[in-house]
Amino acid sequence: MSSPIRRTSGTWTSRVHIGRFLSVALALAVSGCNYAFQAGAGLPSHVETLAVVPFENDTDRFELPQELQEILLEELPNRLGVRTGGEEFAEAIVTGTVRGYNVDTPSFRPGPNGDRTEVVERQVSVTVEVQVVDRVNNVILWENTSLAGRGEFLEASEMEDDGRRVALSRVAQAIIDGLQSNW
Repeated sequence: MSSPIRRTSGTWTSRVHIGRFLSVALALAVSGCNYAFQAGAGLPSHVETLAVVPFENDTDRFELPQELQEILLEELPNRLGVRTGGEEFAEAIVTGTVRGYNVDTPSFRPGPNGDRTEVVERQVSVTVEVQVVDRVNNVILWENTSLAGRGEFLEASEMEDDGRRVALSRVAQAIIDGLQSNW
């Protein structure tokens, strides 16, 4: 006759499930070791040095090209896995023109008496034309003739400089995104 099955508190089946889970987790962890991100994936492998030339300026804001160059020198090398260098030694070069600068008021509300409006937020817009050239192969790696960056700032607590810095950082991010999408 058959012997009655004695149930223990589920320890055997729990151990089987835990063992299977650990086996799958270990397999995934080991297979994941073969994959790694490569710094500088946005540029060809022969580009090790990048030069950022001061942009031309079509606006009446004389500080824009210098501020943009500083942000590009801050962000591009780290994000693209290259080092900066002089124009004569670099394998790739970033050039361009600041085409537009504008401050708008996208957010406002009626004043307390209803006779005047109160500005809540302003927005800085910077438009540039940019080109990244591979000097070794003499080809354009990426270009955009109307790249725009926008930065908001609160009228009550921030300055236009804060919004401009955000807008210029967004221009730099768009350049990085553009370069990385090509390769």
